[in-house]
Amino acid sequence: MAEAGEERAKSKKVGALAALWPFVRPYRTMVVLAALALFLTSTVSLVLPMAVRRVVDSFGAGNIAILDQYFVAFLAIAALLAFGTGVRYYFVTRLGERVVADIRRAVFDKVLGMSPAWFERIMTGEIVSRITTDTTLILSVIGSSVSVALRNVLTLLGGLVLLALTSVKLALYVLLLVPAIVVPIIVLGRRLRRLSRENQDWIANSSGKATEALSAVQTVQSFTHEMATKAEFGHVTEQSFLSAKTRIATRSILTVIVIFLVFAGVVGVLWIGARDVRNGVMTAGELVQFVIYAVLVAGAVGSLSEIWGELQRAAGATERLIEIINAEDPVNDPAAPKALPSPVKGAIALDKVMFRYPSRPDAPALNGISLMVEPGETVALVGPSGAGKSTILQLLMRFYDPQSGEIRLDGVALPEMARETFRAHMALVPQDPVIFAASAMENIRFGRPGASDADVMEAARAAAAHDFITALPQGYDTWLGERGVMLSGGQKQRIAIARAILRDARVLLLDEATSALDAESERAVQEAVDRLSQGRTVLVVAHRLATVKKADRIVVLDQGRIVAIGSHDDLVAQGGLYARLAKLQFTEGAA
Repeated sequence: MAEAGEERAKSKKVGALAALWPFVRPYRTMVVLAALALFLTSTVSLVLPMAVRRVVDSFGAGNIAILDQYFVAFLAIAALLAFGTGVRYYFVTRLGERVVADIRRAVFDKVLGMSPAWFERIMTGEIVSRITTDTTLILSVIGSSVSVALRNVLTLLGGLVLLALTSVKLALYVLLLVPAIVVPIIVLGRRLRRLSRENQDWIANSSGKATEALSAVQTVQSFTHEMATKAEFGHVTEQSFLSAKTRIATRSILTVIVIFLVFAGVVGVLWIGARDVRNGVMTAGELVQFVIYAVLVAGAVGSLSEIWGELQRAAGATERLIEIINAEDPVNDPAAPKALPSPVKGAIALDKVMFRYPSRPDAPALNGISLMVEPGETVALVGPSGAGKSTILQLLMRFYDPQSGEIRLDGVALPEMARETFRAHMALVPQDPVIFAASAMENIRFGRPGASDADVMEAARAAAAHDFITALPQGYDTWLGERGVMLSGGQKQRIAIARAILRDARVLLLDEATSALDAESERAVQEAVDRLSQGRTVLVVAHRLATVKKADRIVVLDQGRIVAIGSHDDLVAQGGLYARLAKLQFTEGAA
C-alpha cells in the first residue's frame, strides 16, 4: 500500500481541480445561471445589515410609518434571498450530477478499452473505488462546496469593504486578525492535503481487497481461508480508518483554531465598538451593522477553512481520476489504421515473435516463434504448462504486443490496424469462460448482439448446450447469476462455445475449450467444432491430446519455443516431447 501511495503523484494544490474544467465547459450556460443566482444571494446578504442599521436607528425616531416600510423591505429581501438560493441550488446540484456522470462514463470508457497489459499494474477494485468514491467527493465539491466557497469569498470581500465603510477604525482591528487566521490554514492545510490523498489510497486498496476476495469466495471457503482473508481486509480497513482519523483530527484542530481566532476578534471589536457608541463616536445602528458584517466575515472565513479541506480531498480524487483518463495504454490503435483485405481469409503469420509479460520481464513467454497458418487450416498448440500456448492466442487478439517480431492477419500486421478491425473476425473461447449476470439468451447473444432468438438457440444446439438450458427454471430466460454461479464448469464452457459459434468469425481461437466437459459432452462439442471449422482458420490450445488428433497440424511448444510440427501420427513416430505426452495420456486413459 505504501509503495502504491508513493508511486502516485501527490496532490500539491487545490489547482488540480482545474482538470475538471473540460467536463464543466459544455455546461457553461448552467454555470452562468448558477453564478448569477450566487451573486444575487451574496448581494442580498450584504444589503441586509444596512436595513438592520436603519431599523435600529429608527427606534428612537418614533415614526411608525418608516418602521413599517423597513419591515416590508425586510420581507422583500427575504423573498429575493429565498429565490436566489433555490435557483442556485437547482443549477449547481444539477451541474454536479451531470459532470460526475460524464466523468464516470469517461473513466469507464477509458478503462474498458485498456489492454490486459495495463491491468497488470492496477487492481480492478481500485478502479471501481475511483469511479465511485472519488467521483462522490467531486460531486460534493461541484454540487455544493464550490458554490458555498464562492459565496463565502464574495461575502468575505464585500463584508470587508462594507466594514471599512461603516468604521475604518474597527475595520483595521479586524484586518489585524487576518495573518493569525491565514497562517494555520496554510500550515495545517498542507498536512491535511497529504492525509486526504493517503486516506483515498487506503480506501481504494480496501475496495480492491474486497473485490478480489468476493470474486473468489468459493476458493476462499474451500481452503478455509476465511479468517485470514477477514484479517487481511480488516487490517486494510483499519488502516483506512486510522488514516481518516488523523485527517479528521487535523481538520478539527484547524477548525478550532480558525473559529476561535475569528470570534475572539469579533468580541474584541464589539467591545471597542460599544465604547465608541457610549462616547458618541458612532450610532447604535452603525455598531449593529458593523457587528453583523463582522459575523458574516467571520462565518465566511470559518466556512472557507472547512471547505478548504473538502477542496483538497476533491483535488486528490480529481488527480486519481485524471490519472486514469490520461493513462497511456501500452497497446494502442494506429493514427491511420489499415483495413483488412476483403474478403477476410484468415491467414495467420507469426514472424520471430519474442514476448515477455510486463509482470515477468526476465522470463520469456515466447522465444523467437515463427509460424504460418493457412486459411481454413486447423492448428493445435500443445505442450506442458507455461510453454506459451495461451500466450500465442493473447497476442493474436492483441491483448499484448510482442517486444520484437511481427504478427500478421491476411498479410497485414496487427499494430497497423484498429483492434476492433481484426477482432471482429475472431472468436475466442477462453480457458476460464466468462458468464455475465444476465440470462442464458443474453449470454450467448453477447457473441453477436443483433442475432435472433432462433440463431442463439441454433448456436446452443451446436455447442451441446440447448438441453441443459431448456431444463433451467425459465429456460433461455433464466438469470445465470454473477459469474454464472448457477452453472457447472462444463455448462459455463458450453455457453462460451455457443457464444463463439454464434459470432461466426473467420478465425476461431479455442483455449482449452473442452477441458471442463464430460466425455459425452466433449464428443458432442468436438463434432460441433469440427463442423464450425470448415472453411475457417482454427487455433486450438489443448492439454488433452485426444481432442487434437484430427488437427491438420500439431505444433509442439516447450519453454516458449516450437520444438516440433506435424500430424499426430508423425509426431508419435518421431519420438520426443509429443510422443512422451501421448504415451503418458493414452496409457493412463487405457489404464
